[in-house]
Amino acid sequence: MGRAYQNRKESMAKTAGAKTKIYSKYSKEIYVSAKTGGFDPDGNLALRRLIDSAKKDQVPSHVIDRAIEKAQSGAGEDYERATYEGFGPGGCSVIVDCLTDNNRRTWTEVRNCFVKTDAKIGSPGSVAHMFEQQAVFVFAGEDDEAVLEDLIMADVDVTDVETEDGKISVFCPHTEFYKAKTAILESYPDIELEVEEVTFVPQTDADIAPEHMDKFNKFMEMLDDCDDVQNVYHNALLPE
Repeated sequence: MGRAYQNRKESMAKTAGAKTKIYSKYSKEIYVSAKTGGFDPDGNLALRRLIDSAKKDQVPSHVIDRAIEKAQSGAGEDYERATYEGFGPGGCSVIVDCLTDNNRRTWTEVRNCFVKTDAKIGSPGSVAHMFEQQAVFVFAGEDDEAVLEDLIMADVDVTDVETEDGKISVFCPHTEFYKAKTAILESYPDIELEVEEVTFVPQTDADIAPEHMDKFNKFMEMLDDCDDVQNVYHNALLPE
């Protein structure tokens, strides 16, 4: 799972938009989280995680503060979450996570991404069962057994710990995010977490043949160009 997860992260990074688009996506997520769960990061753990992630991705503090202030004022848009599922080029499973103020527009844009790359958008639940929402941490290291033991000693409910190419990947239920993060940093205070997020982890992988790569890349780029798309999760294992 570790190498496949890293490959998926790298593929998303290559199709990431300009900084302004990244700022916009974080701003929208922070705004919605603050509006629905409270403005204080100490009492709204989802908001705290988003702020930590935004800072790690070098989102300026004023962008974060403005999103929270907007939620406090009640002057912002009424966004709602929309999730679409389907099968991407090469047969991989895909979940497209959106925040929208116009469901019809978002549906049309996302559907076009599938149609124009010979992919197939599915009905709700068509691929969601192939993914599990988990907290994921990745950092430099070699001894996965020692990390697993430390997490168990800290009473963290660990799903999996893997090591590959000098990187340790820790997977646990999303509800264990802060407990696991605290345990890792207390056990290894000198490490830097390269990945710390709650995401949808695929339970199986789909190898993408080289002949499907052009359409797969186009598919990902088109989704990235959709303003309402916040995250894309897939189980594609890309050729090296």
